[in-house]
Order: sequence, then C-alpha cells, then structure tokens
Amino acid sequence: MRNILSFNNGWFFCKNHSEVPQALPQDWETVTLPHTWNAVDGQDGGNDYFRGTCAYVKAIVKADLPEAAHYYLEIRGAASSADVYLNGKALAHHDGGFSTWRVDLAEDLEDENILTVLVDNAPNDHVYPQVADFTFYGGLYRDVNLICVPESHFDLDYYGTPGIKVTPVMEGSDAKVAVEVWLENRREVQSVRYSLKNQDGKVLGTFEGGLKANFRIQKAHLWNGRKDPYLYTMTAELLENGEVLDTVSTRFGCRSFEIDPEKGFLLNGESYPLRGVARHQDRWGLGNALLPKHHKEDIDLILEGGFTTVRLAHYQHDQYFYDLCDETGLVIWAEIPYISNHMPKGRDNTISQMTELIVQNYNHPSIVVWGLSNEITIGGAKNPDLIENHKILNQLCHDMDKTRPTTMAAVSMCGMDEEIVHISDVLSYNHYFGWYGGETDMNGPWFDKFHAKYPNRAIGISEYGAEALNWHNSDPQQGDYSEEYQAYYHEELIKQLFTRPYIWATHCWNMFDFGADARSEGGEMGQNHKGLITIDRKYKKDAFYAYKAWLSEEPFVHICSKRYIDRVEDVTRVTVYSNQPSVELFVNGESIGVKEADDHFFRFEVPNVGESKLEAVAGDCRDESMIRKVDTFNPDYRLQEQNAIINWFDITMPEGYLSINNKVSEIMQTFRGKIVLGMFLMKLMKQMKKPKSKDVEKKEGGTFSLTPDMLQMVGSFTILRMSGMVGMVGITLTEKDLLDLNAKLNKIKAPKQ
Repeated sequence: MRNILSFNNGWFFCKNHSEVPQALPQDWETVTLPHTWNAVDGQDGGNDYFRGTCAYVKAIVKADLPEAAHYYLEIRGAASSADVYLNGKALAHHDGGFSTWRVDLAEDLEDENILTVLVDNAPNDHVYPQVADFTFYGGLYRDVNLICVPESHFDLDYYGTPGIKVTPVMEGSDAKVAVEVWLENRREVQSVRYSLKNQDGKVLGTFEGGLKANFRIQKAHLWNGRKDPYLYTMTAELLENGEVLDTVSTRFGCRSFEIDPEKGFLLNGESYPLRGVARHQDRWGLGNALLPKHHKEDIDLILEGGFTTVRLAHYQHDQYFYDLCDETGLVIWAEIPYISNHMPKGRDNTISQMTELIVQNYNHPSIVVWGLSNEITIGGAKNPDLIENHKILNQLCHDMDKTRPTTMAAVSMCGMDEEIVHISDVLSYNHYFGWYGGETDMNGPWFDKFHAKYPNRAIGISEYGAEALNWHNSDPQQGDYSEEYQAYYHEELIKQLFTRPYIWATHCWNMFDFGADARSEGGEMGQNHKGLITIDRKYKKDAFYAYKAWLSEEPFVHICSKRYIDRVEDVTRVTVYSNQPSVELFVNGESIGVKEADDHFFRFEVPNVGESKLEAVAGDCRDESMIRKVDTFNPDYRLQEQNAIINWFDITMPEGYLSINNKVSEIMQTFRGKIVLGMFLMKLMKQMKKPKSKDVEKKEGGTFSLTPDMLQMVGSFTILRMSGMVGMVGITLTEKDLLDLNAKLNKIKAPKQ
C-alpha cells in the first residue's frame, strides 16, 4: 500500500552554497520546511535580496522507511530551479518554482543516505518569471514528502500527476462522469476498482475494469459556487488477486459554465457575476513559506469580503489553496508566470509550466480558465516569437482540456486591435486609469469601446487598483498613497465595473499587500501596497469594506478613515459603508441625520469642533470612530518621500520651460518634447530587454512607441513620479539620467495652458 511520509523536518541549510556535501553538515543551520531564504530581504526594499544557489541536506536511514519498491521524493515547490542528489549522485533537475515534481530514489537508496537539494533563484534567460512586480522568493517553500509505493502503482512521474483524471459533463440534470487513471508496471492479473461517493461518503456506484471508467449521476447535486459548493469523491484502487496494492482519490464537482460576451459569466445556466480579487502567496516576515493556517485565513478574509472569484497570480499556488476554493465555491483563474518580459529561450519552460498546471489541477471544479500570460507585451506586442508562443500555449490548453477556455491579462498599453489579444478564448485587461495616469472615469468607457468594437469577444478586467498606506488626506489626490484616495478609487471602479454585466470577471489588484523588493513607492520600500488588506493581514483598509458593502450579505456598517483623527477643516465629510438600506450617524450622542444610498456609500457633513465621537448605526450594526479639531495639519498623515533618486526641489524649473516635474501629456504637446521624451523612453525599454546584438533585437521584434493608449494612461504622470516605478520592471535610473533629461527639457518652452 501507498505510504506518504512528511519530509519537512530535519534539514540542514546553507545559504550561497552550490557544492554537494559528502557528509552530513552538522555545522549548518537547521530548518523546518516550508522555508525561504528571502523572508526578510525580499520585503525590505532596495531590490537587493539574495538570488543564487542554496543547499538543503537531509539524512535518510533506509531502515526507518516502510518497505516499498519505489520511494518518490515529492517536492511541492522549489523556487525556482532545483537539483536533487542522493549520496552525491545527480538524480533530477527541475525548472519552475511553483509546481509539484517528483523523483524516484529507490534505485540509488543505500542503508544510510545523504539527500541534497540545491535550489536556485538566480536570474537567467529561460525560466519564468524573471521580470515582474513581485519578489522571486527562493527556497523549499512548500511541503516535501516521501511517497512509498509498490512495484505496480498509479503514475507518479508524469508532470506531478495525481494519477487520476475526472471529467464530469452535464447532460440535462444528470452528470456523465469519465474517469481515467495511469499505471506504472502494470501486470495482466491486475485491475482497477473505481468507487464514486457523494459528499456524505455514501457509495453511489462502483466499477472494476481497466484504465478508464464511466459513471452517470442521476439528478446530480451541482457545484454551484459559493451558494452550494458540493463535492463528490472518486477513488481508484489497484487490485491483484483481491489485494489492494495502491490507491488514489480526488474530489470533483458537477457544474456547467459559460462565458458570454453579452451576459458575462453563467454558472449552471444562471448569471453568476465574478467579482473578485487577485492573490499573491506571501506574508510579512514569512515570505512565501506559508502554512495551511495562513492559506485558510486568506480564504476566510476573501469570503468575508463577499468575493466570488480569485485570480491566482501569477503562478501555480499551493494545492491546499485550490482545495479550499473547491470547498468554499470560489471560482478560480489559474495561470503560469509567463509575465512582463518574453524570453526567446523560455518557450520550453512556458510549455512545461502550463503542462504541470493543467495536469496537477485538472480535477478542481473551482478552476474555470487557464491563463496564458500577464502583461507580456510591455516590450512590444508585434514580436513574432511572442505571438507564436501564445498560439502554442493556447493549443496546448485545448489539447489537454476540452472543458475550459483560455484567457490572458493584457497590459493596458496593448492596443485592442493587436493580434496577441485575440489568441485566447476570452480576454481581460489590466487597467489602472486613475492611478497610473488617466482618470477613474476612463475605465468604464474604455470597456464600452472594446465591447462595441468586438461584441462577440468576452472582455474582463484582470487588474485595477491604487496603493494606500497609513497616509491621509481630506482632499485625496491621485498619487498621494492615502487610504482616502484608494477608497475613492475603488468606489468609482465598483460603480463602473459592477454595473456592466458584459464584463465577464473583475479581479481587483490585490487582496493583500505583497512583497516587491524593487519597489520604493509610498514611503515604505519593498512592498506593493495596492492590497485591500495589509501584508500581515492585521488591517483591513477602507476599500475592503467598499466591496463588502456591495458583495456581502452579512449585515455590517463601517466608518471610514478611522486612522485619520486630527482634522484641520471646519466641516469634516464622513463616509460610511454599509450593505444596509440606511445609516444614521451620531456625533457625541446626538443624531445628525439618516442617509440612504443606492451605491452603499453614505456621506455625512460633520461640524469639526473639539473632539467628536462618531457612531454609525445601520439596523443592528454599529461602528465607532472619532475626529479631533486641530489648527495645523498633522505631518504624520502625509507621505514623506524617502530613498528617492532625486527630489522635486532639486530640479531646475525655469519659468515658462519644461522639466521632469511636468506631466507626460504636457511634454507631448510640444514637438521637441515628443522627441526628447520618446528617445528617453526608448532607452529605458532597451535596457529592460537587454539585447545582445542588433540581430537579436531585430529578431525579438517590436519597437517601442508612444501609442495613444499609452499616452492616455501615463499622461497625468510627471517624469519624476514615473522614475520611482521603473525598478519594478527591471529598469535602473540614476540621478544623472534624470538631471540630463531635465536639462534637455529646460530648453523647451512649455505649452500655453
């Protein structure tokens, strides 16, 4: 019989070590998996976290293992490449840091053994990801197991397969369920016994035969999202002369779904709006080395917000998280880390990572789309190799899975007519109008324009968001990183996106703040702060409650800006979020009125005198806050820029002439400004792509140009603000670069306003 042993304990670890030890290194650090070496330096900013090779070593005594013919080392996540050695002998290599893979140790297992795993997250030109706005944590950051099986067993070798594949197809109210298994070293006398159970464990049917079986569930209990995430279980047993040699099982759900270009997402024939978030797999002080309790807490917080879908960005997540999504009814977008920068030498890696993603996750009813890529056209959309790579991946998904469509997340600047955005079955865009330039009111009209031009193409939004830290502003402005602006931004986006039923899915960026060591925005380095909740999961920002007001059925009321107490204004506008029909606000025990709001956002004007205790009441729900009148603005509420390459006040700004403190749109109004800025941006893009020769540059295709869509997005940026964000895409700017550009702009007359 199959035995699965946890191999998480008893590891010796050495950082920046690529040699295979001949003996157990007792002087090394002892660690328990999951483990990452970037838990601290991957979140503290500076883009200087360690990227290289580290060694994990563990002793194995064969006498301590159950008797078996094969011993498979199962690694559920080694970021991002790894090599396995047993007693100094190289056994396996794997590229890709987010999937399960296995290696059979049996042939080389001695009485006493030294197991070494060298893990490497150093930059390279063929394993994704290499350029992206998140930290590439290194380590054995998920569980490691030893799977002990007999000579004949269900397959453990093929791309981390679970060994069993279940395909339910609805036929009216019945479900036709096809089952397939794969066996290694099968003997003629062996057979497979299949058992189908309902969620209560009742056996609904059995079948004994070969590698395939078919069942029919009459009046199947549907997997119906958060309303009713009902799961069946299929078990396969390998038999020989009545003895069970090996067993595999999987849960599955019976459901149908459709993505309609006009009606959006339909689940089991009914409208089921996909309103959700994206999620990264890291935490403060832990990096990506998460435990089950952390995954469970994330799920609970997502459910509290009322969300129905999660985009698992930008890679394969822990199997436990997919299981939780199955159990709770969250609809999933699953994708590979084909992101930001197309690498000509990376095609094989995109294929292997996509194959692993589908093979390992096929049975999850929560997954409805396979994501091909994310913002892959940052360096240009016309690269023939890039386009061909997408066509190959798209066909691969269709060949491996006839039941799910493909999708991709297109970068905002990628034109809606580009060939690349019409390869996948459905499409979503990452738009940040109102944060990365443009205005919030540009989002809805952009989708209307796309929908009018391509009415038969399903369109969604895969990213949108604004950063917020503990900064505050009574008159919030784009780019101030205040909690108030983030809340305003999401209010506007909710009203625009949720009222357009043709948008097949909305995925807010992001549910949680996450590690991005290259970032230096917002006054706190090393994180992307677009999360609705902080990276430590301790504080829910106001924007979280804006979604809860629209999506959750749990009655609640929330007063915004609780951390913004000291106010200079004579009258304070107090915003309250609730899913109840009306809210009454009390100031120092006195009611100042009852408000109704169809959009769930309630506004009150409160005289700001002395110290005021605020209490909001909505039905049986209550929430409290306070404000205090002060004469001068509290500087602790305002972002103090740190670690900037250059400050705005260090820049020469001759009256009537341009500077890097001007907006891109202003610079582009002048002929000379277009040339200077265009040359500067072309230089930056070439740095990101780093071509080795002119021939390589030509082959990789795509020249950079300031398209109308790009200008619409970044037009409201100053060059100075843009300079603070380019590190996240692998671009390095110096003070000299900016001063040289500023000197050129100082010679160009500013346009008349």
